[in-house]
Parts: sequence; structure tokens; C-alpha cells
Amino acid sequence: MALTAGIVGLPNVGKSTLFNAITKAGAESANYPFCTIDPNVGIVEVPDERLNKLTELVQSKKTVPTAFEFTDIAGIVKGASKGEGLGNKFLSHIRQVDAICHVVRCFEDGNITHVSGKVDPIDDIETINLELVLADLETVDKRIVRVEKLAKQKDKEAVAEFEVLTKLKEALESDKPARSVEFTDEQLKLVKGLHLLTSKPILYVANVGEDEVADPSSNKNLQKVRDYAANEGAEVIVICAKIEEEIAELDDDEKEMFLSELGIEESGLDQLIKAAYSLLGLATYFTAGVQEVRAWTFKKGMKAPQCAGIIHTDFEKGFIRAETVSFDDLIAGGSMTAAKEAGKVRLEGKEYLVQDGDVMHFRFNV
Repeated sequence: MALTAGIVGLPNVGKSTLFNAITKAGAESANYPFCTIDPNVGIVEVPDERLNKLTELVQSKKTVPTAFEFTDIAGIVKGASKGEGLGNKFLSHIRQVDAICHVVRCFEDGNITHVSGKVDPIDDIETINLELVLADLETVDKRIVRVEKLAKQKDKEAVAEFEVLTKLKEALESDKPARSVEFTDEQLKLVKGLHLLTSKPILYVANVGEDEVADPSSNKNLQKVRDYAANEGAEVIVICAKIEEEIAELDDDEKEMFLSELGIEESGLDQLIKAAYSLLGLATYFTAGVQEVRAWTFKKGMKAPQCAGIIHTDFEKGFIRAETVSFDDLIAGGSMTAAKEAGKVRLEGKEYLVQDGDVMHFRFNV
């Protein structure tokens, strides 16, 4: 699935440090703005405890996790929509991603400069959101000029598009993102064609200090971010980018010990990867055999033949049926044989909507 989540934020909020932790790709990280000019793209494995349980159950020789892309985009500053701070280039990079992970600085550190001279997460969020809104408003205004004349001539398609553009313009002029506007399914197709920055789903990543990871509730800046995100129905993931970069260098046993010492059950990084995966509308199905247990990424809403095609196009072309059991039912049964005897294994056809956690075996004929 060629979908990617973009990491955005003001300069020096911890974006590249976080990206280094996510991908172990060594993206340049320095204490000055614009150290990331071209977007760094990295592939990240999706942590999924179900894989190990399936491997144990079928005693597979090999385990293969699924993965997706993160893109690290350089710091945006006030005036980016007008080209400030290489803004046009950075905004074009955001346009190419499918979801936004907005990193917000919630930590105090006199050794790391803040682009506006003070740590104020809400001001930071609004600075970036405003630049995205202004860029979208420019896009909508240009489109309205083209469509309005045709709409006045009662061109059916132009009338429909003009209605959508008018609703978008009203929202953007009120500093509201495009994703906050309600549209019909048909109208959403038109909105999608505009490739608006503020129509992309978003989550906020609150970057806290090292001494606040175990108990982030003491961070007053974090609560402000949570309140802001709640107003737009967005999720907040709490991380300490510096610690996550250290954890990324450890093997699994050392990582578990380190997290235990910090009083954390799951790293912020793993939480972020899972949240971004979900934000992109992605889910996972599994294939499980003695040779290999593998996780496969699919887009929520895909039917069985499309999911079969992810493995190989022949599987989709010659699709007959999908032998399917939910992960929970398979684990509860203890084996595929027991799950079949309990009536938990189903034969699903071409119209079946694949569910997250389905364990599938495709029957096909080419």
C-alpha cells in the first residue's frame, strides 16, 4: 500500500529526531531551522503482537511483519504559504502525503532554541494550521474563478463543484480546516480532487521532556494540546523523541528492560506507528502456514478479491473463495482444525469486506 504519513512541525520541535527513531535512517538532525530540506522517506515495520502468537500457534519457520512509509518534512514557519523559509517547497511535500503527524514541542530546554523564542504549543499548532489553511484558500480561490462562470451558465457539473468550493471557502476564511466540513459522498470526490492540505487526517505528537515520560500529566503544555485536539476530534500521542531515538538502538530484550525501568508498557514510538497506520485507514490481515506467517496491509473497506491481489495479481484475477477465520477465534480454538470443528472458519466470496485481524487462505484458479 503506497500510503505515507508526513511528520510536520515548526523547526526544532523534534521531528527529525523522531524520524531517526522511527526508521533508524539517520536523517540529519541539528539545532537550527531547515536542516531537513528534501523530505526523508523511511519504511517502518508495524508492531503487532498478534504475529508472534500466530507464529507460535502454527510453528512457522518465518515471521514477516507489514510496513508503511513515514515522510519527514522540513520545519514550517510563519509565512510559509507566501514562500517564507522555503515554504512553497515544504507545502508541496505535505501535499504528497496522505496523513499528517503534527509534532508539537511541549518540553522546556534552554539549549534548544525555539523559532518564536518561547515554548507555546497552541501558538505553534495554530501557526502551522494557519499556513495550511491559507495555502488551501489560495487553491480554492483560483478554482472558484474558473468554475463560477460555467456555474452561472447552469453547467450541471460546475454548479455542483461551485457549491463545494463555496462551502470550503467559508470554512477556510473562518480558519477551519477542510476536513471539518461535512460533505456527501459525491461531494467528497470533488474535494479529494483538490488535494487540499487541510483535508488530510491529522494526529498530534506531543514531544515531552525525558523526566516526564512516565507521568506526562504533570506537563501543563501537554494538557493544552489534548484540549485543542479534542475540539477537532484528533488523537494525541505522547513521546519523548530523544528517549525514543535511544530505544531504537536497543535489541528487543534491552528495549523491554529499558521501558520497564522508565515505568512504560509500550514505547511512544510503537503507539505513534499504530495510530498513524489507523489514521491512514489501514488495517492488517494475515496468512499463516508452516513456512511463513505474514501480515498484509490493506485499506479498510477492501473486498476479499482486492486483498488477495495484494499478494499477487493472479490471486485477484482467479479468485474463487477465501477461507477465513478471525485471529481471536483461531487463538481461542488453539489450532485451525479446532477452529473448523467449532464452526469458526468461513468460506467468504467476492463481496466479503475483509476485517482487521482476519487470517485468510485464498482459493483461486488462473
